[in-house]
Amino acid sequence: MSHDLHESLRDNVRILGDSLGRTIADDLGQGFVDKIETIRAHAKKGRQGDSLQQRDLIEYLRKLPEHDLLPVTRAFNQFLNLANIAEQHYRARFRRVEDYKPGSQPVLGDLLKRAEQAGNSPRKLVETLATMRVELVLTAHPTEVIRRTLIQKYDAIDDCLTAIESSDDYPERGTRAQGRLEELISQAWHTDEIRHERPTPVDEAKWGFAVIENSLWQAVPDFHRDLDNLLLDTAGERLPLDAAPIRYASWMGGDRDGNPNVTARVTREVLLLGRWMAADLYLRDLEQLKTELSMWKANSALKAEAGDVTEPYREVLKRLLARMEATRDWAKAELEGKNYSGGPIIETRDQLYAPLLACYRSLCDVGLDTIANGALLDTLRRVAVFGVTLTKLDLRQEASRHAQVMEELTEALGLGHYREWDEAQRQEFLLAELDSRRPLIPRRWECSAESREVLDTFKVIAQEHAEALGTYIISMAAEPSDVLTVALLMKEVGGQVTLPIAPLFETLNDLDHAGAVIDQLLALPGYRKLMQDGQEVMIGYSDSAKDAGQLAAAWAQYRAQESLVNVCEHHGVDLTLFHGRGGTVGRGGGPAHAAILSQPPGSVNGSLRVTEQGEMIRFKFGQPDIALRSMEIYTCAVMEATLLPPRAPEPHWREEMDRLSSVAHAAYVGLVREDPDFVPYFRAVTPEGALGRLPLGSRPTKRRQDGGVETLRAIPWIFAWTQIRLMLPAWLGSGEAFSLRLEEPGGRDVLQEMRNEWPFFGTYLDMLEMLLAKADVAISAYYEHRLVDEPSLKALGKQLRERFARLEEAVLDILQQDALLENTPLIRQAIDVRNPYIDPLHGLQAELLQRNRDADGAISADLSRALMVTMAGIAAGLRNTG
Repeated sequence: MSHDLHESLRDNVRILGDSLGRTIADDLGQGFVDKIETIRAHAKKGRQGDSLQQRDLIEYLRKLPEHDLLPVTRAFNQFLNLANIAEQHYRARFRRVEDYKPGSQPVLGDLLKRAEQAGNSPRKLVETLATMRVELVLTAHPTEVIRRTLIQKYDAIDDCLTAIESSDDYPERGTRAQGRLEELISQAWHTDEIRHERPTPVDEAKWGFAVIENSLWQAVPDFHRDLDNLLLDTAGERLPLDAAPIRYASWMGGDRDGNPNVTARVTREVLLLGRWMAADLYLRDLEQLKTELSMWKANSALKAEAGDVTEPYREVLKRLLARMEATRDWAKAELEGKNYSGGPIIETRDQLYAPLLACYRSLCDVGLDTIANGALLDTLRRVAVFGVTLTKLDLRQEASRHAQVMEELTEALGLGHYREWDEAQRQEFLLAELDSRRPLIPRRWECSAESREVLDTFKVIAQEHAEALGTYIISMAAEPSDVLTVALLMKEVGGQVTLPIAPLFETLNDLDHAGAVIDQLLALPGYRKLMQDGQEVMIGYSDSAKDAGQLAAAWAQYRAQESLVNVCEHHGVDLTLFHGRGGTVGRGGGPAHAAILSQPPGSVNGSLRVTEQGEMIRFKFGQPDIALRSMEIYTCAVMEATLLPPRAPEPHWREEMDRLSSVAHAAYVGLVREDPDFVPYFRAVTPEGALGRLPLGSRPTKRRQDGGVETLRAIPWIFAWTQIRLMLPAWLGSGEAFSLRLEEPGGRDVLQEMRNEWPFFGTYLDMLEMLLAKADVAISAYYEHRLVDEPSLKALGKQLRERFARLEEAVLDILQQDALLENTPLIRQAIDVRNPYIDPLHGLQAELLQRNRDADGAISADLSRALMVTMAGIAAGLRNTG
């Protein structure tokens, strides 16, 4: 990276920071701004290695009068959000979306050349791209901290930066943009950054649709244009019209797991909202096409369709517009609970695609290719990707909820108790019922409210076109009967099985048995007939890491995928793996390109589904330029994993991983599950208790309200450790495993060989390195100093910091580096730039947590809000929060 690129990033951080300073001065006076500057100066000095200076910062913060605490936290939070905007802007401009080693940013053009050199024919390249199915599944996220109204202001600020940069020849444009920037920053400062109530699942879905409207609607056709041009250059062919290598699905409004707020009514409402927004967006496209396609030359097919008119294209588009307007009116009426009395509506993708395709073919037939491949092609591409529903909505529910329905049903029908049957009995019953022609569920069956809700969800599925829906995911699936039950309920309520059914394996034990479960399932002839030749399986990252520690979980996920690939190959079934990754490393996050290429060979065979969560959706898809680059990265990675798969691990690497993971697992469980001081320490030192009050996502932070770590959801568990910069879930246990090997003869050589030659292990170490660099044990020690009294808990904290130091030493030894992130200066710099702004927030958070505890949670509304703002600010400063 040349020096001047950093310059432009620095300039923008300064422009935004200065403007924020002026806004705050206008609001609270210059005296207050001076306080902020003093705090920042103390924090900067404190970072230069003098712990006395660090003490100055803490002393100064503790002396602040109470009425300053909220505005001070707000100022630092706003600054960190502005720094993120500057960095996003910089990444979009220089097309660096992923934090990864310089030179390893994948580029499609290079990849196509490499694939050709490896002996893939140009035809094979086109086919791979045309048949590739990557589905990015947008999920809501309890740590998407930033309100939608602020996101809109931040996007507008980004536009101002672009205008200022490109105003050299028109200085007055720059002046106007600068004025608008001041106005937007002032608006942001005077807007409450914390929502007052939790978003509903419908709010979350609207947020997902907004990303499509504001960014993907533009990025998708641009992406296909780039692909088209590349294929023309490389293979002399265009991308087929209906090819959509990357599509979008969503969990927002469909994910019931542990979220009682997602009901059948909510799901139906979200599906209608998607139809309404899609109609609205297509109306703009169709209006533009009607204006532009004023030609008279047409082929006979189009003339026959349009009738005897002078402008056949406009005639066809006029009719399509009328139906699209009717569709919008219908969706609006349904949402408002009114009767719809208008004309015919568009219900399927094909009803929109076919007339547009007729126009396209006609233009090409009469020699007007240039016009056909303009705006009309963009709209065809959008229809191929978004259909008439914008996304496919997935549904997710816990296995036990389906079992409860079967229990009530078998009891009501006098057939016995489903819950008491063994697996073989259950399978026999379910398969017989799947094959039976008579209905199983009585017409006027009185069941519990919970079971009624489950059945109502299947009714929604039965009433929808299959193209509106994605996959039915069963969380906590452990046996073949869990999948058969869903198939049976789908058949009973809807008449046939219409959706792919994916069991989700996420605990260590479930991952270890995943292959065997799918093997049993595919061996059942009745099931095979039902699902034909495709099986989807979801691998959970966050719960497995919480359950077993990061290293053991990562290896279990790898082995589970290998066994699933072998099982499906043996049965002649196409496997689609669905990766439930989070934004953080502790939940399977990290650069997508590296992650996909570190999967077992054969596991990414032209198809892949992966979740994109919460704030990561904004970082990767929130703006057209960045969304374009993110789609290219996914396409590259899947193409490379399909055509040039990574090598299989050597037998001695596997033995090595088995050993490392068993040592790490034992160390992790020994502390988290078996040390009686661990849960009290976690509750005392992190803001976990206060987190539940943060109105972030639509679902509760705990699955159950009592008990230890196992009742906590994975997301708050990681969020809490991230807040105090200990990042514990992502590394605990690894240090013991690596130190042990490094002390043994030949240990270092094997670890280095694996690092250099096995993408799975290399990526794991890169992630660990980035995480250790973002962690800061001095900060977590300060939280402990403020919040922990008991000697036994303090001893545990000291032991954790010693473990951390040992691990850092071991990682540097394996990497043969003197310092972390030596080879990735951009990430190092991003962390260093932000630290002086995050440090004061940590100091204030510890202070506020202490006051909150002293007052038994009864602190003033302003202090309570200040505490929430510190969480939001630290999350924004560290970027990958949950």
